[in-house]
Amino acid sequence: MPPSMRAMVLHSPKTALRMEERSVPQPRSHEIVVAVAACAVCRTDLHVVDGELPNPTLPLVPGHEIVGHVIARGDGVTEFAPGDRVGIPWLGGTCGSCSYCTAGQENLCDRPIFTGYTRDGGFATHAVADARFAFRLPPELSDVTAAPLLCAGLIGWRCFKKAGRGHVLGLYGFGAAAHLIAQVAVGHGRHVHAFTSPGDHAAQALARDVGCVWAGGSDEASPEMLDAAIIFAPVGSLVPAALRNVKKGGRVICGGIHMSDIPQMPYRLLWEERELCSVANLTRADAREFLALAPTVSLRVKTTTYPLDRANEALSDLRAGRLTGAAVLVP
Repeated sequence: MPPSMRAMVLHSPKTALRMEERSVPQPRSHEIVVAVAACAVCRTDLHVVDGELPNPTLPLVPGHEIVGHVIARGDGVTEFAPGDRVGIPWLGGTCGSCSYCTAGQENLCDRPIFTGYTRDGGFATHAVADARFAFRLPPELSDVTAAPLLCAGLIGWRCFKKAGRGHVLGLYGFGAAAHLIAQVAVGHGRHVHAFTSPGDHAAQALARDVGCVWAGGSDEASPEMLDAAIIFAPVGSLVPAALRNVKKGGRVICGGIHMSDIPQMPYRLLWEERELCSVANLTRADAREFLALAPTVSLRVKTTTYPLDRANEALSDLRAGRLTGAAVLVP
């Protein structure tokens, strides 16, 4: 292995990441070390850096949408060999023994490990992962194209399954996750409506380009009532807005790990058997399903690439809403 690596490191919330040189870690049992080829920048990374998620393991290398090639493996690793290309997602490990893990709900594990939050992630030239929570990637997808699938795609897929089989689907916040799952939904024959920040014409144009039947501001009424809505934007006021546009018996899914407070709202918005639920993390089954599906949909992944040393700029662009699609760091 190379003697050293570079990493963008968070030392305290609400401060800029700092470039540092470190020794490349040795893999422990069941671990792999990868040379990072691409790492997408997720809104969750922004929540970690901005101090909106509590108790990160500091100092920390963020990043949990990692594509890399295995350069070393520890004892017990049989899934991968040196040279294999792998994807490393947010869920970095589980206890395997709590009531959630044994019930097939490992996304709700009581003692989870999260890549780029409780263990170092992929804003670096090298990263370490538990091989049991890494995945082979479809060869049809380039490194940059595959990276956003490892969180934006996976969470979008879990939200899409939660949304049920209704024909008309609304997506609130049209960024990395929404522009991917919109294509999946269109491929499943759904009518998709995109609700963006008011006046975000670039996001609305992208929504139409990937097959949405309507795109407009989140302050607008839907042109037809929705069977379900998925909220990706971390804005609590979108919950009552989405409920107003959902049919009786419809469902609103909150797909983010963090959201501003939901304002007080009249009960009538929830009445008539409308449902409000959240999606947390992901399971390995979600990843296997979505990564098998992705090549069949011919996903068009909108990305903006940045070199590793411009990670702060990528985070700033995401924070300010200057990105259309997904940002990807390329070391």
